[in-house]
Amino acid sequence: MPAWQQTLDAIIANATPDLVTLRRRIHANPEPSGAELETSLLLYQTLDQPGLALRMGPDGCGVIADNRSADGQPRVAFRGDIDALLIHEANDVPYRSQRAGVMHACGHDAHAAISTHVALALHKLETSGHAPWPLRWRAILQPAEEAADGARRMIAAGALEGVESIFALHVDPPRPTGEVGLCVGPFTANCDGVRIIVRGRGGHGARPHESRDPIAAAAQLVSSLYQFIPRTTDSFDAVVLSFGRIAGGQNANVIPEEVELDGTLRTLDATVRAQTIEQIRQIARGVAEITATEIEVSVDGGIPSVRNDAAAVRILEQAAATVAGVTARVIPRPSMGGEDFACYLDHVPGAMFRLGIAANDGIIRPLHTPTFNVNEAALPLGVKILASAVILACEPTAAAGA
Repeated sequence: MPAWQQTLDAIIANATPDLVTLRRRIHANPEPSGAELETSLLLYQTLDQPGLALRMGPDGCGVIADNRSADGQPRVAFRGDIDALLIHEANDVPYRSQRAGVMHACGHDAHAAISTHVALALHKLETSGHAPWPLRWRAILQPAEEAADGARRMIAAGALEGVESIFALHVDPPRPTGEVGLCVGPFTANCDGVRIIVRGRGGHGARPHESRDPIAAAAQLVSSLYQFIPRTTDSFDAVVLSFGRIAGGQNANVIPEEVELDGTLRTLDATVRAQTIEQIRQIARGVAEITATEIEVSVDGGIPSVRNDAAAVRILEQAAATVAGVTARVIPRPSMGGEDFACYLDHVPGAMFRLGIAANDGIIRPLHTPTFNVNEAALPLGVKILASAVILACEPTAAAGA
């Protein structure tokens, strides 16, 4: 193990109590997408040290931190997202959410704490004179990942100006602590929002024949989509269409004029995505005809698939190999989840890895559930891997070889 790696490990080990404290403080005070003001201020204050240049993100949400010693040079960035979800926490822990109905159920508290401590560790390594070569990094602490617009907002605010590559991690509940998942190419799915409005003619619930019932049409539409989208898609092509919201009507005995449906479409291939969107519209036209309703389908631009760069993944492999107690595994297939880290990769090469957080109790605590939690033993491992990857990416010979 090189001397700089030993020093880095010691820096991170000494800071681990502060790392855990920061993660718990963020967890106990969650803020949803677009409202991360207190979280951003906390992270700004934590990073406010001589030698670091800090700026807030748009509307006071998010933080960008640079080491001043690398001013004017191309930087290696790393991103941690900071927003929470509208979920009420069920965990009975001392650091449970203090805000009813809001919870860090996707590990962004861990991502934020890890990324903040990567910046602190790199800064300490450099100022102590133990960096193996000049470091040139940028920490991007990003709001609104769950709303799928935080990355684009940070990019518009200049987060990628002067950046040549970028790294990130995401916690992985089923994966054991001490294991990381890596892959080249597709890592997550294209993620599109689907909104459908069914317009009919309202009426009395006792006389449905006098109406054009949009609820009946909406029910038929969802059933048809769930039945026929899989039947018109090649079984080798991954497609997921799910509806999470249906809204219509105010009274039990009144047939409404209109019903709204909101859902999500996940695909891995651009051609399959376009074909599936057209199939949704086709099925909607058919249901509209047989129910005598009007059905409007709109699909937003969504976020693209995270596609990991091969050279960046090799750096992550090297970084993981330097960390004691860590094993890297190849991810056999991409997740159908969405991740707006992909927006950064539209501009610069980079990669994301999965950090195992499962404890040794045999219990899986899934993402986006009230019982989600993180095995905190994984936190310093995430800091070590991400910090080592940044250092390796800054190596002069690596830059020359690229």
